[in-house]
Formats: sequence, C-alpha cells, structure tokens
Amino acid sequence: MTEIVIKSASLILTMDDAARELVGVDIRVRDGVIAEIGAGLTGGEAIDAAGCLVTPGLVNTHHHLYQSLTRAVPQAQDAPLFGWLQTLYPIWARFGPEEIHISALTGLAELALSGCTLTSDHLYLYPNGARLDDTIAAAAEIGMRFHPTRGAMSIGESDGGLPPDSLVEREAHILNDCIRVIDAFHDPAEGAMCRVGIAPCSPFSVSRDLMRDAAILARDKGVMLHTHLAENDEDIAYSLEKFGCRPGQYAEDLGWTGDDVWHAHCVKLDRQEIDLFAKTRTGIAHCPCSNCRLGSGIAPIRAMRDAAVKIGLGVDGSASNDSGNLVAEARMAMLLQRVQSGAEAMSAREALWIATRGGAEVLGRHDCGQIATGKRADIAIWDMSGVEAAGNLDMGAALLAGPTRVRDLLVEGRRIVADGQITSIDLAGTLARQRSLAAALMA
Repeated sequence: MTEIVIKSASLILTMDDAARELVGVDIRVRDGVIAEIGAGLTGGEAIDAAGCLVTPGLVNTHHHLYQSLTRAVPQAQDAPLFGWLQTLYPIWARFGPEEIHISALTGLAELALSGCTLTSDHLYLYPNGARLDDTIAAAAEIGMRFHPTRGAMSIGESDGGLPPDSLVEREAHILNDCIRVIDAFHDPAEGAMCRVGIAPCSPFSVSRDLMRDAAILARDKGVMLHTHLAENDEDIAYSLEKFGCRPGQYAEDLGWTGDDVWHAHCVKLDRQEIDLFAKTRTGIAHCPCSNCRLGSGIAPIRAMRDAAVKIGLGVDGSASNDSGNLVAEARMAMLLQRVQSGAEAMSAREALWIATRGGAEVLGRHDCGQIATGKRADIAIWDMSGVEAAGNLDMGAALLAGPTRVRDLLVEGRRIVADGQITSIDLAGTLARQRSLAAALMA
C-alpha cells in the first residue's frame, strides 16, 4: 500500500459537485485514489503544500503530439489552416517510429510540467512503420493518464483530398488497425491509465463511408469518437460544397453526435449546431491558442456553455500552437471570451473548471477532474510564493496570471513532477534526441 498526505495547502480548488474551496485541510492519497480530505491528517509520505494552490490535474482534450518535432516551421508561420497543412505534410511524411515516440515523450513532458495529468492525442498519420503503439509506450514511460485516438486519412490529393497520397491509408486497413489497438490497449475500467478512441482526421481527409463505419465500430467496441470539425471558414465552405450541408448536419447524419463523441475546435458552429450538440451531449475540445495562431477565429464558448454543451480545453499540436502549456491555454480561453463578449463573460474559476472537470467529462472520465473522496489521485500543486503571483489576494484567480509550471504533479497517486522537475524520464536526454531528429527532418 502506498500512501501520501498533501499537507497545509493554502487553498484547494476541488472542482467537485459543490464547487468547494477548502482552506486548512489535508489530502490523503492511497493506492492511486483520494482516500480522505480533512484537517490534521498523518501517516505516509508527506508533501508540504504550504503557500501552494492545489487543483485537480488539468485535462487536455486535443493534441497532436507528433508535432512537437515541427514547431515554428518558417514556411508555415503565416499560413491559414489548409496552406499550413500543405506545407507540413511533406515533412511529416519523413517521420518513423522513433520520431513519433520521441515527439510524444517531449509533448507529454511539456504537458506534465504545465499541470496536466490526463491527455488525449490525435495521431492520424503513420509513415514508415509508425504505429499508435509508439505514443502509448511514451505515455507509459512518463506515467501520464492517456486517451490516444487512432486517427486516419484516406483521401489523398489524387482523389481530391488535401494530404499527399503518401500519407493516406486504405480504409480496410484503418478499421482493422483500430480493432487491433483497441483490443491491445483499451481499458474501460475505472482508474484506467489508457483508453483508446477512433478518430478519422477530418471531413476533408476521409470518406463519408469511413466516417460512418468508424462510428459503427466505435459503438460496437464501446470506445469514443473524435475528429476535427468546423475549425474555420474554409472548413465550412468545404462542407457546403462537398456535402451540401453544414458540418453539424454532416456529423449528425453519419452518427457523429452523442455522449461518446467529441469534436476539436468547432469555432464556426452556428446556433442550430450549438443546440444540436447540447441536446445530444456531444463534447467539444476548445483550442484557443491554436485558433488564434491560425487565424481561425474565436469559438462561441460563452454561448456553448450557456446551452450546456460539454467543453474541455486542448492545446492542439505544437506546430499550430508553438506551445503545449495547458494552464496558459486556460488563461487564453478566459481572455478571448472577454474580448468577444465583455469582462463578465468568463471568470478564472470557470476557465479552470473547463480545464479540469470539463475536460474529464468530455473524455468520459467521471473518475477524474476533481478532488473528492473516491476519485483518482490526479493532483496539481502550484507554488504561489514566487514573483508571478506576488501580491495576489485570490490564489484561484492568480493561477491564470501566475506560475505556468507546476511544482508537484501526482497521477494515479504517483509523483511524476517533483519540485518542478520530471521524475519519470531522462528529460535532458530526450530533448537532445528530439533536437537531433528535428534537425534531420529539416535538412
């Protein structure tokens, strides 16, 4: 039996059903679960959290970890989505298993240092023998709770699609490999460290048949569905031209709405589509920094939240964000809604709820995202004594303008960040290999 007691936290934001904010209490973690919350707890290994804010671990609902090798590519710097993709596809086509694995280690370490304990990943290209297994192995090494999705592209340039033919796969192979990775890695149990989803890349890179077949397969296997949807004006125009309808209608027609589905971006959903997603309990991964970086627009998150749409945050890939810092993403989400709808449009507390409890709900992880007895021990401890938070009168609000690096991070009760350093891998060695691989890709 392993036991840790987090002691003397200045403030605990629980994100539980009662939205409790606790002062002067401790948290006992036993065998990966929050066993007790109360004053004066003793026993086990003690973690002193005096002067610290304690929150649930942050949850990332959309990422492309492989892009950690292609940040700030010069030719893609100022391009909108479609042109950006066409610049990067030839570089990504040179990846192999090691590039996928090292980029995942790099991206997961970056997330962990920003307070993230649970992340999804959308891997939709498999060049030169790469497999989803390469990212799953990286998450196990780091100790991150992981929700990888088996993405895919099946319509190349010769068939009117956006990706080059070298990066697309046969649809029969895609579905067979989905079955393989689900059978090998998906764990539906409470407390699972790995769950697998099915995720055709986007409506402009796969066929209508694959979208429909993927939904049927996912429900047969009891796994979730994920894709990109309504990201920008080009996306809407493509849907109207090719499918004769808006993206929301396309998704509904093919079985891509429901409590087991979440879509990335949804910047351009209209009122009818927002109501559809609310009614069907379809989730959204909001990626504000990437949306800014690509000039896609500001997603109507205030309207979505008011309609009770499920929303989590996503950092998206580092090639479209330049960063993978989830607490910075929460701040950007708050600021953009205020720019769009006024200073009262989103509070720091609401942004943090979306970053924790909201993301857990989007990913179907009701065992995560909150500090409550019986929930998984995924906990972030933030040192609020530094200059970034100096003079603050409210630690909960100050986090979004304060430290962007977590002091300690527990995942399933294991301390994978201690005193601001990754404990589970040789990060310096990983980064050295990452630099070497990135240089070779651009040579």
